[in-house]
Amino acid sequence: MRYITLLLLSAVFLLNACNTQDKVLKNKDVNERLNIATQYYEQGKWVKSNEIYERLLPIFRGTKNFEEIYYRYCYTFYNMKDYLSASYQFKNFMDLFPKSEYAEEINFMYATSLYKMSPRGDLDQTNTMKAIDALQSFINSYPNSKNATIAANYIEVGRNKLETKQKKAAQLYYDMQEYKAASTAFKAMIQAFPESRENEYYQYMVIRSFAKYADLSNKSKQEERYAEAIAAFADLKEYYPNSKYIKEAQTIIASAQKRINQLRNENK
Repeated sequence: MRYITLLLLSAVFLLNACNTQDKVLKNKDVNERLNIATQYYEQGKWVKSNEIYERLLPIFRGTKNFEEIYYRYCYTFYNMKDYLSASYQFKNFMDLFPKSEYAEEINFMYATSLYKMSPRGDLDQTNTMKAIDALQSFINSYPNSKNATIAANYIEVGRNKLETKQKKAAQLYYDMQEYKAASTAFKAMIQAFPESRENEYYQYMVIRSFAKYADLSNKSKQEERYAEAIAAFADLKEYYPNSKYIKEAQTIIASAQKRINQLRNENK
């Protein structure tokens, strides 16, 4: 009985709340509606303030209040964690008010909204790439901003996700014995992430991939492909002379060189 009573009270409360919001939306005094929306906004009632601001924007367009209303309207989406809508509205704000006093802030919030939509590292990273581009654009436009460091940190997180995604793809090629594709993928990672801590591993995997590719190749192509593995080993020694992969790579290259010698003897 008590449970039923609580349900009834909750229903009554929700009905009254809906009726109150409906009355606000239908109020013909737009200034009063604006005041109520602002009160809701300051109280953190994002859904309610969003709904009222949305109705008021067409009415206040072209007035001195329009920019401030739009500014808060953008933030209601962000605070509701609707980052897709927030990114769209922040971008639209930038287009509408390029010289606004909020320009720097909104530019950062646009990039941050895109960053918030970035998924975990094993999923499609289209949004991550968009976020990185927007964050870098913000840093380029406002290098002395108090948010520049935060933006740089977001970029680093995003690039780590991209690296994780590409590393798994390269490793998958190798595991599937698609060694030519694996060598290309690991080489591309070194170029795309020159400051990565894992670059010596990627270089080592280039060596392994070339060697495996040569092993499975037609005899007429083996020597040149083993030579690619040897050249990759030379790069490993040059750039990472103390690499933990040197010893194992030397074993691979010794085998490759032995096979090259065999091929040359067979062709004499």
